[in-house]
Amino acid sequence: MGAQLRVYRQKIKSAQTTKKITRAMELISASRIAKAQARVAASAPYARAVTRAVSAVATYSNIDHPLTTEPAKIERAAVVIFTSDRGLAGAFSSNVMKEAEALTVKLTEEGKKIVYFLVGRKAVSNFGFRRRTAEKQWIGGTDLPQVDTAKEIADTVLEYFNREASEGGVDEIHVIFNRFVSMISQEPETLRLLPLEVVEGEEAPASDDVFPLYEFEPDASKVLDALLPVYIESKIFNAMLQSAASEHAARQKAMKSATDNADKLIKNYTRLSNQARQSEITQQISEIVGGADALATVEED
Repeated sequence: MGAQLRVYRQKIKSAQTTKKITRAMELISASRIAKAQARVAASAPYARAVTRAVSAVATYSNIDHPLTTEPAKIERAAVVIFTSDRGLAGAFSSNVMKEAEALTVKLTEEGKKIVYFLVGRKAVSNFGFRRRTAEKQWIGGTDLPQVDTAKEIADTVLEYFNREASEGGVDEIHVIFNRFVSMISQEPETLRLLPLEVVEGEEAPASDDVFPLYEFEPDASKVLDALLPVYIESKIFNAMLQSAASEHAARQKAMKSATDNADKLIKNYTRLSNQARQSEITQQISEIVGGADALATVEED
């Protein structure tokens, strides 16, 4: 009985230690979410302005630019996957990998060969475990994205896009990341970056939202050559910021759940420990009473 009591006490101590760790990680993630959300909000106006400018030039210039024109046949597609470097974030990375797998099946059925670019150790380890290859990978800093990393990723995928498919290039670029919806919800999202899907200009603008009239110098093609790399970089950086905010929210949620579970374990093991202690005390009292009765019987004899 004493050994059982010691086991329960050890389990209580272990659960209490786990609770301290998960609680600390929960508080750290909670403190970082606000900063991550602020960075997402700060980047949104710039991303919208760049998207608006590119869409306006592509829509109203009527030029045939390789970055905005759908190829007659798409042979190879690039897929950029954004996951986290660390675990303990629930289904954050696994949801992205499931979305990537669904996109892989879709593109493969369309007869396209897929070239992968991985961001985050979780994506790298997943591909390593499944013995799948990737063209390039970036690890470190997924919870605090940097503009330099976004520019490096953008330059890499654009370099592949500007190559011919026969030379190892790609005909289209997709990115997969977790979009931050709320503290509770983070949804995996697939976005095609190139060829550019122009959405503005298809309908007449509202009276208070009129596109400006552009004059291109030297020409619209050169303007798009300058704008589109900036557009791709801003989109990738925004995806990295969305992914970072989602990671912190997912980790806070997972750590809160772990802390609650540790509380339940402590409560259950405390109850079992009390029962074991009570049984031990009862047994000791029974032994004492039994011994006293035995002595009394001996004295009477």
